[in-house]
Amino acid sequence: MLLFGRLLRNLKAERLSTIDIACHSVDHSKGFAAAMAEALEKLEQQKLIGKEERKVAETSVNEMKRMKQKLKRRKWVNWETEDERKSTEAKRAAIDSSVEKIKRKKCAILLGYSGANYYGMQRNPGMETIEEELFKVLLKHKWISHDAYGQAQVACFQRAARTDKGVSAARQVCSMKLPEALDIKAFNEDLPEQIRLFAAERVTKGFNAKGQCDARTYTYTMPSVAFSDFEASANYETFRLPAEQLQKAKEILQKFEGTKNFHNFTSRKNFFDPSSKRFIMSFTCSDPFLSPQNIEFITVKVKGQSFMLHQIRKMVGLTIAIVRGHTGVPTLNKALSEERIDLPMAPGLGLVLDTVHYERYNERYGKDGIHNPLTWENHETEIQQFVEQKILANIYETEYKEKPLLNWLETLPLHSYDVRNGENPPSSEDKSNKDENEE
Repeated sequence: MLLFGRLLRNLKAERLSTIDIACHSVDHSKGFAAAMAEALEKLEQQKLIGKEERKVAETSVNEMKRMKQKLKRRKWVNWETEDERKSTEAKRAAIDSSVEKIKRKKCAILLGYSGANYYGMQRNPGMETIEEELFKVLLKHKWISHDAYGQAQVACFQRAARTDKGVSAARQVCSMKLPEALDIKAFNEDLPEQIRLFAAERVTKGFNAKGQCDARTYTYTMPSVAFSDFEASANYETFRLPAEQLQKAKEILQKFEGTKNFHNFTSRKNFFDPSSKRFIMSFTCSDPFLSPQNIEFITVKVKGQSFMLHQIRKMVGLTIAIVRGHTGVPTLNKALSEERIDLPMAPGLGLVLDTVHYERYNERYGKDGIHNPLTWENHETEIQQFVEQKILANIYETEYKEKPLLNWLETLPLHSYDVRNGENPPSSEDKSNKDENEE
């Protein structure tokens, strides 16, 4: 730009000089009109020359800009490939214009899945996850656009809870924008057998599956031998849980209820971190029942507003350790205090996200004549069938063949159930787990 300004100033000076010379060099023998015509003709020629010079200057400035842009580009990026990719995306956008024009509205979808062979719910590059399988089919059926497949936030996607590796879900809820006409039966035909889409419901524009969730209920299913006395030799296949041991387990589980500080039941949490406090609404244990392999199982059920990473598995792990006699109730009281305690964590196989609760949303919008309450009662038979065949059947079969819980029980004596030696409690500056880091 400096070069261009300098050229313009020189051009103006040359024009003034040309007019001045023309006027002073007028031959007195010529008439005034002839002299002026000659001067104007010279001036016109100078204009043409100036126009050409401006073109040259503009070309030079534009070339300099292009050179600067190239220099700014990172050396480690293959810009030929990048430009080709952008061109391909532009062409694809033109081809898929019909997909982009589909009218979409906010919906809540109900999912069930067995997480045994997946690395959790959330998408993770290079990993087999529930969301990765879901998004592939969403794109195939044109329920989402290519942009939404690459960036879930384009479709306003949100999950109610992020289940960890190996953890299953009976009633997981996600919110996103979807077309009005949905063929769920055809959709399920393209999903793996371990994943099922049960239903989709229209919700309000501002609905968020995670933000408007009032509570979550999880279950943990395990062989009842977990509650046997560790000093007694219990046979895995023939063991039947005595009533007094079951009652002892129920009493310990109730001690977790209420608002308490659970910093010991997750990682990288400080006692003074406000997010360490969680509200447990109920923590119960079922009566024993037999699996198809004739092994006795029990199921504990916990309902809370939200849970931190590994919190449920550590609560179950400590309960088992107390019932079996490896430690006592004082350890539980100490774990809820400021001290940092060494606690066991139960295997992930038996953990299932059972229900996601939307009481406040249902009360406000469930009877407005436009939206249905998110209770999914009409799909309960299908849900129970999937849970029995894909989730519980896998838990029973895996426990019978591989015995992960029995192997874990052997590690319980290795824990101190006391203050961790040589380990400082995490400071408030440590990175803490957000609510997103749920089981």
